[in-house]
Amino acid sequence: MTSYHHGNLRESLVETGIELARAQGPDGVVLREVARRAGVSHNAAYRHFADREALLSEIARHGMRELHAAMQREIDTADAEDHPDERTRAAARLRATGRAYVDFAVAEPGLFDVAFSAIPDEDGLDADTDPYDLLTHVLDDAVVAGAVSADLRPGAEVICWAAVHGFATLHVHGPRASAPVEERNATLEVMLDHIARGLA
Repeated sequence: MTSYHHGNLRESLVETGIELARAQGPDGVVLREVARRAGVSHNAAYRHFADREALLSEIARHGMRELHAAMQREIDTADAEDHPDERTRAAARLRATGRAYVDFAVAEPGLFDVAFSAIPDEDGLDADTDPYDLLTHVLDDAVVAGAVSADLRPGAEVICWAAVHGFATLHVHGPRASAPVEERNATLEVMLDHIARGLA
Protein backbone atom coordinates (compact mmCIF):
# COMPACT_ATOMS: atom_id res chain seq x y z
CA MET A 1 0.00 0.00 0.00
CA THR A 2 1.44 3.36 -1.01
CA SER A 3 0.84 6.51 1.00
CA TYR A 4 -1.04 9.37 -0.56
CA HIS A 5 0.59 12.81 -0.69
CA HIS A 6 -1.24 14.83 -3.31
CA GLY A 7 -3.86 16.50 -1.17
CA ASN A 8 -6.75 15.67 -3.50
CA LEU A 9 -7.72 12.28 -2.15
CA ARG A 10 -11.45 12.98 -2.26
CA GLU A 11 -11.30 13.75 -5.97
CA SER A 12 -9.16 10.67 -6.58
CA LEU A 13 -11.65 8.47 -4.73
CA VAL A 14 -14.55 9.88 -6.74
CA GLU A 15 -12.72 9.40 -10.04
CA THR A 16 -11.86 5.82 -9.10
CA GLY A 17 -15.45 5.20 -8.05
CA ILE A 18 -16.69 6.58 -11.36
CA GLU A 19 -14.39 4.18 -13.23
CA LEU A 20 -15.78 1.24 -11.25
CA ALA A 21 -19.35 2.46 -11.76
CA ARG A 22 -18.81 2.67 -15.50
CA ALA A 23 -17.41 -0.84 -15.62
CA GLN A 24 -19.61 -2.64 -13.09
CA GLY A 25 -22.54 -0.43 -12.10
CA PRO A 26 -23.57 0.24 -8.49
CA ASP A 27 -22.48 -3.19 -7.22
CA GLY A 28 -18.93 -2.55 -8.36
CA VAL A 29 -18.53 0.51 -6.17
CA VAL A 30 -17.12 -0.85 -2.90
CA LEU A 31 -15.31 1.63 -0.69
CA ARG A 32 -12.48 -0.75 0.19
CA GLU A 33 -11.82 -1.49 -3.47
CA VAL A 34 -12.00 2.18 -4.37
CA ALA A 35 -9.45 2.94 -1.64
CA ARG A 36 -7.19 0.10 -2.77
CA ARG A 37 -7.20 1.33 -6.36
CA ALA A 38 -6.53 4.88 -5.21
CA GLY A 39 -3.52 3.58 -3.27
CA VAL A 40 -4.70 4.43 0.24
CA SER A 41 -6.07 2.58 3.24
CA HIS A 42 -9.80 2.21 3.62
CA ASN A 43 -9.54 4.25 6.82
CA ALA A 44 -8.23 7.17 4.77
CA ALA A 45 -11.20 6.82 2.45
CA TYR A 46 -13.62 6.92 5.37
CA ARG A 47 -12.26 10.32 6.35
CA HIS A 48 -13.83 11.66 3.13
CA PHE A 49 -16.90 9.45 2.82
CA ALA A 50 -18.81 8.19 5.83
CA ASP A 51 -19.91 5.07 3.97
CA ARG A 52 -20.42 3.53 0.54
CA GLU A 53 -23.73 5.34 0.11
CA ALA A 54 -22.01 8.71 0.49
CA LEU A 55 -19.56 7.85 -2.29
CA LEU A 56 -22.36 6.50 -4.50
CA SER A 57 -24.23 9.74 -3.94
CA GLU A 58 -21.29 11.74 -5.25
CA ILE A 59 -20.96 9.43 -8.26
CA ALA A 60 -24.68 9.83 -8.89
CA ARG A 61 -24.22 13.60 -8.98
CA HIS A 62 -21.47 13.14 -11.54
CA GLY A 63 -23.68 10.86 -13.63
CA MET A 64 -26.52 13.37 -13.58
CA ARG A 65 -24.16 16.14 -14.65
CA GLU A 66 -22.91 14.02 -17.55
CA LEU A 67 -26.48 13.20 -18.57
CA HIS A 68 -27.34 16.90 -18.49
CA ALA A 69 -24.30 17.69 -20.65
CA ALA A 70 -25.25 15.00 -23.17
CA MET A 71 -28.79 16.36 -23.40
CA GLN A 72 -27.55 19.92 -23.79
CA ARG A 73 -25.19 18.94 -26.62
CA GLU A 74 -28.07 17.38 -28.56
CA ILE A 75 -30.26 20.41 -27.91
CA ASP A 76 -27.49 22.68 -29.18
CA THR A 77 -27.21 20.54 -32.31
CA ALA A 78 -30.95 20.83 -32.89
CA ASP A 79 -30.73 24.60 -32.40
CA ALA A 80 -27.95 24.83 -35.00
CA GLU A 81 -30.05 23.12 -37.66
CA ASP A 82 -32.27 25.01 -40.10
CA HIS A 83 -35.92 25.07 -39.06
CA PRO A 84 -38.83 26.72 -40.88
CA ASP A 85 -40.20 28.24 -37.68
CA GLU A 86 -39.82 28.31 -33.90
CA ARG A 87 -42.50 25.68 -33.42
CA THR A 88 -40.51 23.18 -35.46
CA ARG A 89 -37.31 24.17 -33.67
CA ALA A 90 -38.93 23.64 -30.26
CA ALA A 91 -40.23 20.24 -31.32
CA ALA A 92 -36.75 19.27 -32.52
CA ARG A 93 -35.27 20.36 -29.18
CA LEU A 94 -37.71 18.15 -27.29
CA ARG A 95 -36.94 15.16 -29.49
CA ALA A 96 -33.20 15.79 -29.07
CA THR A 97 -33.63 15.75 -25.30
CA GLY A 98 -35.28 12.33 -25.35
CA ARG A 99 -32.85 10.93 -27.88
CA ALA A 100 -29.83 12.07 -25.85
CA TYR A 101 -31.26 10.51 -22.69
CA VAL A 102 -31.56 7.09 -24.30
CA ASP A 103 -28.20 7.34 -26.04
CA PHE A 104 -26.49 8.18 -22.75
CA ALA A 105 -28.12 5.23 -20.97
CA VAL A 106 -27.01 2.83 -23.70
CA ALA A 107 -23.47 4.25 -23.88
CA GLU A 108 -22.96 4.51 -20.10
CA PRO A 109 -25.14 1.81 -18.50
CA GLY A 110 -23.10 1.52 -15.31
CA LEU A 111 -22.98 5.24 -14.64
CA PHE A 112 -26.63 5.56 -15.63
CA ASP A 113 -27.58 2.89 -13.10
CA VAL A 114 -25.69 4.63 -10.31
CA ALA A 115 -27.24 7.97 -11.20
CA PHE A 116 -30.70 6.53 -10.64
CA SER A 117 -30.00 4.07 -7.84
CA ALA A 118 -28.22 6.44 -5.46
CA ILE A 119 -29.76 9.58 -4.05
CA PRO A 120 -27.63 12.70 -4.54
CA ASP A 121 -26.58 14.31 -1.28
CA GLU A 122 -28.41 17.14 0.45
CA ASP A 123 -26.85 19.77 -1.80
CA GLY A 124 -28.72 18.29 -4.75
CA LEU A 125 -27.86 19.46 -8.26
CA ASP A 126 -27.31 22.97 -9.54
CA ALA A 127 -30.03 24.25 -11.86
CA ASP A 128 -27.56 24.31 -14.73
CA THR A 129 -26.54 20.65 -14.27
CA ASP A 130 -29.91 19.03 -13.48
CA PRO A 131 -31.29 17.02 -16.43
CA TYR A 132 -34.83 17.20 -15.06
CA ASP A 133 -34.58 20.98 -14.86
CA LEU A 134 -33.29 21.07 -18.44
CA LEU A 135 -36.26 19.02 -19.66
CA THR A 136 -38.60 21.38 -17.81
CA HIS A 137 -37.12 24.39 -19.62
CA VAL A 138 -37.32 22.66 -22.99
CA LEU A 139 -41.01 21.93 -22.41
CA ASP A 140 -41.70 25.49 -21.25
CA ASP A 141 -40.03 26.84 -24.38
CA ALA A 142 -42.08 24.43 -26.47
CA VAL A 143 -45.28 25.86 -25.00
CA VAL A 144 -44.20 29.39 -25.92
CA ALA A 145 -43.35 28.23 -29.46
CA GLY A 146 -46.65 26.39 -29.87
CA ALA A 147 -45.17 22.90 -30.07
CA VAL A 148 -46.75 21.83 -26.76
CA SER A 149 -50.27 22.73 -25.67
CA ALA A 150 -50.40 24.94 -22.59
CA ASP A 151 -53.36 22.87 -21.38
CA LEU A 152 -51.26 19.69 -21.54
CA ARG A 153 -48.09 21.20 -20.06
CA PRO A 154 -48.75 20.45 -16.35
CA GLY A 155 -46.97 17.22 -15.48
CA ALA A 156 -45.58 16.76 -19.00
CA GLU A 157 -42.00 16.51 -17.71
CA VAL A 158 -42.93 13.43 -15.65
CA ILE A 159 -44.61 11.82 -18.65
CA CYS A 160 -41.65 12.51 -20.94
CA TRP A 161 -39.13 11.39 -18.32
CA ALA A 162 -41.00 8.18 -17.56
CA ALA A 163 -41.29 7.33 -21.26
CA VAL A 164 -37.61 7.75 -22.15
CA HIS A 165 -36.42 6.21 -18.87
CA GLY A 166 -38.59 3.16 -19.39
CA PHE A 167 -37.46 2.87 -22.99
CA ALA A 168 -33.82 3.19 -21.95
CA THR A 169 -34.17 0.59 -19.20
CA LEU A 170 -35.80 -1.90 -21.57
CA HIS A 171 -32.89 -1.49 -23.96
CA VAL A 172 -30.11 -1.56 -21.34
CA HIS A 173 -31.21 -4.35 -18.99
CA GLY A 174 -34.58 -5.50 -20.23
CA PRO A 175 -35.93 -7.76 -22.97
CA ARG A 176 -34.95 -5.25 -25.66
CA ALA A 177 -31.26 -5.19 -24.71
CA SER A 178 -30.30 -7.33 -27.70
CA ALA A 179 -32.27 -5.29 -30.23
CA PRO A 180 -30.17 -4.05 -33.18
CA VAL A 181 -29.18 -0.40 -32.97
CA GLU A 182 -31.15 0.49 -36.10
CA GLU A 183 -34.27 -1.11 -34.70
CA ARG A 184 -33.85 0.58 -31.33
CA ASN A 185 -33.39 3.98 -32.93
CA ALA A 186 -36.38 3.53 -35.22
CA THR A 187 -38.60 2.48 -32.33
CA LEU A 188 -37.38 5.43 -30.29
CA GLU A 189 -38.40 7.82 -33.07
CA VAL A 190 -41.87 6.26 -33.12
CA MET A 191 -42.18 6.76 -29.36
CA LEU A 192 -41.01 10.37 -29.66
CA ASP A 193 -43.63 10.86 -32.40
CA HIS A 194 -46.32 9.66 -30.03
CA ILE A 195 -45.11 11.97 -27.27
CA ALA A 196 -45.03 14.96 -29.63
CA ARG A 197 -48.54 14.28 -30.93
CA GLY A 198 -49.85 13.67 -27.44
CA LEU A 199 -48.56 17.03 -26.16
CA ALA A 200 -49.29 19.13 -29.25
